[in-house]
Amino acid sequence: MNKEYRIKGGTPVQGTIHAGGNKNAALPCIAASLMTDEPVVLNNIPDIEDVQVMLTVYRALGGTVERLSPGTYRLHAHTISTHTIPAQYAALIRASILFAGPLLSRTGAVVLPPPGGDVIGRRRLDTHFLALSELGASVDINGQFTFKADALRGKDIFLDEASVTATENALMAAVCACGTTVLTNAASEPHVQDLCRMLGVMGARIEGIGSNILTIHGVPRLSGCEYTIGADFMEVGSFIGLAAVTGGDLYITGIQERDIRPAQFAFGKLGISWEYKDQCLHVPAEQTLRVNCDLGGMIPKIDDAPWPGFPPDLMSIITVAATQVEGTVLIHEKMFESRLFFVDKLITMGARIVLCDPHRAVISGKSRLTGSELHSPDVRAGMAMVIAALCAQGTSTIRNVYQIERGYENLAARLASLGAKITVIP
Repeated sequence: MNKEYRIKGGTPVQGTIHAGGNKNAALPCIAASLMTDEPVVLNNIPDIEDVQVMLTVYRALGGTVERLSPGTYRLHAHTISTHTIPAQYAALIRASILFAGPLLSRTGAVVLPPPGGDVIGRRRLDTHFLALSELGASVDINGQFTFKADALRGKDIFLDEASVTATENALMAAVCACGTTVLTNAASEPHVQDLCRMLGVMGARIEGIGSNILTIHGVPRLSGCEYTIGADFMEVGSFIGLAAVTGGDLYITGIQERDIRPAQFAFGKLGISWEYKDQCLHVPAEQTLRVNCDLGGMIPKIDDAPWPGFPPDLMSIITVAATQVEGTVLIHEKMFESRLFFVDKLITMGARIVLCDPHRAVISGKSRLTGSELHSPDVRAGMAMVIAALCAQGTSTIRNVYQIERGYENLAARLASLGAKITVIP
């Protein structure tokens, strides 16, 4: 259904909000549930569009899905009816490629149409092909991707980039392969760690969780399990930015401090701080938002990097936050060449931004933003526009909110509960 958000800005958010489950952990964990013929129960699954698409693919491959309660699903793939992922669903979500490893491990074959997802620049699939072929799979590319393997065998693999989804695919293919696999230059984000821990509960033997070298000792089979997904630290970072720029007093519950620590240094460059105690993060009201210059009064830089660097999915959020901070900062998006193109909308709203090239923007604040007509290009830029609208003067309309709701559960109602003046327009 086509929907819009109508937002009247200028009101600080106040109150308590509970962090939702990590979307980027839920998606590979759903895929991993295909790797056993026993039931798997997953808790803390966010009710968002991307999850529903993954569950639809799971059903199409022969699994059954039962919603036991809000956020809890029972998945059971007693048999696999096909190893072909339906093209209409693959086109909706990039994470459809995460079924490659599990299907290859369980059936020896997978046919994958080109995956869709956010348009934020070139997103290579080469690392997936490298890892799966190193484990013994043949790869045929002819309008779609066909993988086949009579048997998967452990291998010492150096990934050519620390790709999250390629690491997850390699992990899932390797856990039941014959012998030992070593993944070097592996991604180590919290959602990769979640997948590792879930596979461990299912009987996998994985060493080095949280590091960039993973050692996987193949086991004959995996069993069913119950597993609880961790909190979405991207959502937490979004709410931190929202509270800071609106001058709000916000408590965010249900989080692990270790997952948000990489963001603390970057937000701190903008004068944004918070307190943490007992899985609760408090962003206090009326902070002095001022750029903290580097030594010698130099303009600081905020850039993204693989974990434990500043997460690329928070670059859009911190870009909006920087427009509301006194001083000048350089935003350097190193990982995706189109992610900063949404800043033209912020400039329209009154932000003082110089887009130097697809990867770098110089932001001088504080800027007075005014309401505008906006269109959400992807999940994170869409949330950034919501934050910009909530701190702007006047009323904004945001279209294509489907993109935002792919990653944020029940967003409008949750923000309204904090005092945000946001209305959903069908």
